[in-house]
Amino acid sequence: MKKLISVSAFTFFALLVKAQEVEMADVMKANGKIYVVIAVMLTILAGLVLYLVRLDRRISNLEKNK
Repeated sequence: MKKLISVSAFTFFALLVKAQEVEMADVMKANGKIYVVIAVMLTILAGLVLYLVRLDRRISNLEKNK
């Protein structure tokens, strides 16, 4: 029952979000600013991935030395 309610809620929210028009993205694309947003998002994502890789290596090294 819990799964049914959560799936229904997620489906409803997905349809609600898809039904909205995204005017801001069109304006940003027309002005060329969308590429800046994408570059910032990719930089943040790359930073997070590098941080997780370094953290995994440190944890593996600590486990190996123990």
